[in-house]
Amino acid sequence: MELRHLRAFVEVARQGGFSRAARALFSTQSTVSKAIGQLEEELGEALFERLGTGARLTEAGELVYARAVAMLSEGEHMAAELADLRGLVSGRLRLGLPIFGSARLFAPLFAEYRRRHPGVEIELLEQGSARLEEAVLAGEVELAVSLLPVPEAFAWQPVCDDPLMAVLWADHPLGGRVAIRLEELSEMPLILFEQGFVLNARIESACRARGFTPEPAARSSQVDFIIALVASGLGVALLPRILTEGRDLSPLHVLLLDETDLRWRAALVWRRGARLSPAAKAWLSLARERLPG
Repeated sequence: MELRHLRAFVEVARQGGFSRAARALFSTQSTVSKAIGQLEEELGEALFERLGTGARLTEAGELVYARAVAMLSEGEHMAAELADLRGLVSGRLRLGLPIFGSARLFAPLFAEYRRRHPGVEIELLEQGSARLEEAVLAGEVELAVSLLPVPEAFAWQPVCDDPLMAVLWADHPLGGRVAIRLEELSEMPLILFEQGFVLNARIESACRARGFTPEPAARSSQVDFIIALVASGLGVALLPRILTEGRDLSPLHVLLLDETDLRWRAALVWRRGARLSPAAKAWLSLARERLPG
């Protein structure tokens, strides 16, 4: 079983078709098709359903995909470790970051990481934390950012502990306050993030612990749009302080959410027991140095 065949197979699964995979691999469709055909012949199973608009994994393909991602990841680790033995700084950092908060937290780290390790290729996945946790367990990325507490399947390193801020529209009756308690929002619609964001679950759980269920007025993954919805009077948003600092939010009101059990506690996570690549270890070391949590 050749790694190049597995690489082609994984890319077809990710891209949903042979032609798109060929473009991503800078190859030809016939070369990709031949690699998949040879892999299917070797395994004795059809790995894809060929559709008019693309390709979909079969049940056997789903099983092989999980193994193939892990095998490719181990191959990259081995190459990086051998490079380290030769005194080279090379390899690939496969990192998952949340859609919001990353610019403030991690942009300076990227610049410093690149300065220290110019030979390392950075492959970035930007999603909500729930999807990023899945990507770590599937081997799609080595490290990702999620919110504490995380499941036992993960090891973690803290990067930020930020309070949440309640963003209220301009003529909101509580706008003159400095801080607010969560139960004071029980009768107000909330503008939440999309379902793939772990912060939603944290907010909903905290609300239930106080005896009410939040009423979502809307959901979005875009902070600017959430703020615009607040400005229109549609509802109240709860945002990490890092997303409100440095923004001109007038005439909106930004109040501290005074709740010790509902904070944006972000951490870098990885699969517990996993052997991290040198590139991933270097990122963790830099984050520990610059983001002590």
